[in-house]
Amino acid sequence: MTNIRKIMITSALPYANGATHLGHMVEFVQTDIWYRFQKLRGHQAFYICGDDAHGSAIMLRAEKEGITSEALVKRVHAERLQDFSGFYVEFDSYYTTHSEENRILSCEIYKKLRDRGDIIKKTIDQAYDPEKNIFLPDRFIKGDCPRCGASDQYGDNCEVCGATYTPTELKNPRSVISGATPIQKASEHYFFELPKYEAFLRAWSRDGGVCNAVANKLDEWFTSGLHNWDISRDAPYFGFEIPDAPNKYFYVWLDAPIGYMASFKHLCEQRNDLDFNEFWKADSKTELHHFIGKDIMYFHTLFWPAMLHGANYRLPTAVHTHGFLTVNGQKMSKSRGTFIKASTYLEHLDPEWLRYYYATKLNDSVEDMDLNFEDFRLKVNSDLVGKYVNIASRCAGFITKKFEGLLSDYLPEPELLAEFQGKADIIADFYEARDYSRAMREIMLLADRANQYVAEKAPWTLSKDETKSQEIQLICSQAINMFRILTIYLQPVLPRLAHEVEKFLGVSSFQWNDYRRPLLAHRINTFVPLMQRVEETQIIALQEASRGDIQ
Repeated sequence: MTNIRKIMITSALPYANGATHLGHMVEFVQTDIWYRFQKLRGHQAFYICGDDAHGSAIMLRAEKEGITSEALVKRVHAERLQDFSGFYVEFDSYYTTHSEENRILSCEIYKKLRDRGDIIKKTIDQAYDPEKNIFLPDRFIKGDCPRCGASDQYGDNCEVCGATYTPTELKNPRSVISGATPIQKASEHYFFELPKYEAFLRAWSRDGGVCNAVANKLDEWFTSGLHNWDISRDAPYFGFEIPDAPNKYFYVWLDAPIGYMASFKHLCEQRNDLDFNEFWKADSKTELHHFIGKDIMYFHTLFWPAMLHGANYRLPTAVHTHGFLTVNGQKMSKSRGTFIKASTYLEHLDPEWLRYYYATKLNDSVEDMDLNFEDFRLKVNSDLVGKYVNIASRCAGFITKKFEGLLSDYLPEPELLAEFQGKADIIADFYEARDYSRAMREIMLLADRANQYVAEKAPWTLSKDETKSQEIQLICSQAINMFRILTIYLQPVLPRLAHEVEKFLGVSSFQWNDYRRPLLAHRINTFVPLMQRVEETQIIALQEASRGDIQ
């Protein structure tokens, strides 16, 4: 393959404070599909991630559990990896922000920004819990949004109207830790002068790095005015101490995105064929793609590119932003059994059912996505079991029983196979654009075409006539070759099932361009059922089990 791309791909680092849930899995499935597609096409792709392991929230939770912050982070790391592997999410490096690589890189970037004159010190009043004797992080203050008035909003942003603000602007504030009304206490803090980068950020945001909806949101932020960014927190705090600033720590959002670099650095240290600088230098010819949720756009499309630019590192090629997950049309709820942990799902349902269902919903927009369980059951049963798997299950038995597993040495309708082959580029374009829903529709239209062919030829009827033996072999070989092409197209979404099909067909790992060459005079193995139907009782059991889950 010519023009092999070198692509670094990331999902947002999940915070090491709480269980992985199906909302998280939207992003990780979306990213993993794109990563697997790039590798299937022959590109050099690396999927980088890790735990976001710092901050007061982790420190306070560890204190509540009577363990160290390090012990909490280590436990959550193991749980996360188990959840992700259960959904066949495959990383090249899943690391942690609480690492020596990240400390060194964070200090280096900070010093570069400081030496450029982009860091200033200022004494500010900030929220302080008079009962716990601790400065309160933004997320540990709740109150009414100063813009729209919505209640029970965090101290840094409103989940209802999307406004960002400082905790001092919050109306009727209270400490999440103790319930006390915060008082104001003075402290010297360090600020990154983000407004200096406005012209740069305006140009970057309109240069294809983000979709139009995100660029328009950035324009709103530019119009309302960028503010200096507070990058320090006072002790006690679980994180990295700021160089030459005793008892001052980097705010978690400063070292969290640098965690992408640290995770890749860790990978480079484990391998001899990767050069960190090739991927991260300012004039890098490689690609960097971030997949994030819309709730953290501000950090990834303003602070992060500004930090990288100021420290003379490469910029993201693109930041791909998705919406939130609703379940049965509503926000996830523990009482309704719709706040579903990844581990609970895996105890009841096939992970590839969810991967496929998400793929049928995902596109390149930032709109929210709904997991409707009745639609989920019907779509999986109709598309995967009733259409796709059905092609092989109707035809494989004839090949193994009547022809000792040998496919015919030519296909009776090469023009029909050419229809399937002719869709490769358009399906690839949809994958590349992250418009998985349109890719799935194209694939299922082909599955309909294959089933129509088998139904018209009806090999089960021909099998009653001994003189039709060769015709049956040709029909079933045609169908299995169409099934094989569909599997190649579906492999980024259904990696386990594709592997089972490889074993059934007796072939090595698929590559995208394998669709060009049919399997002729090739011996296949005995077909075994590839996927079961979703039963309503399984979904009910999942929701009942989720009612008892706590985050």
